[in-house]
Amino acid sequence: MNTDFMEKALEIAQKSGKDIPVGAVLVKNGKILAQAHNKKEKLNDPTAHAEILVIREGAKKSGSWRLEDCSLYVTLEPCPMCAWAILQARIKSVYFGAYDSNYGAFSVFKEFSSHLKTEIRGGILEEKCDNILKEYFKRLR
Repeated sequence: MNTDFMEKALEIAQKSGKDIPVGAVLVKNGKILAQAHNKKEKLNDPTAHAEILVIREGAKKSGSWRLEDCSLYVTLEPCPMCAWAILQARIKSVYFGAYDSNYGAFSVFKEFSSHLKTEIRGGILEEKCDNILKEYFKRLR
């Protein structure tokens, strides 16, 4: 686990514009393979979460949907849709920042599946990740 990659994900999250500021970085062999931020509003696409976009880009660049040698850094705990895509892509490890008490899926997946091969760790630079979300929602009000 490398907090520099979470810092990069935070930097990318800042580019989300009107979207909820979530950034994701996919890392392979210590180098960034793909990066993305939420684009639901920009693309008018409910599946355009940072995690989905980074998986698509990573699969395209690597030439395989199997991302077994990759680690994902994301600023917010993935939702069920993204968590399932992460598991399907066979991503080796996931490091997320802020916990999502409404839609976060990994705490549930971890409890119900003893067969998970994906390493999951939350709370990485949690305060910074939490603050970017709080500032976004404060601006909306």
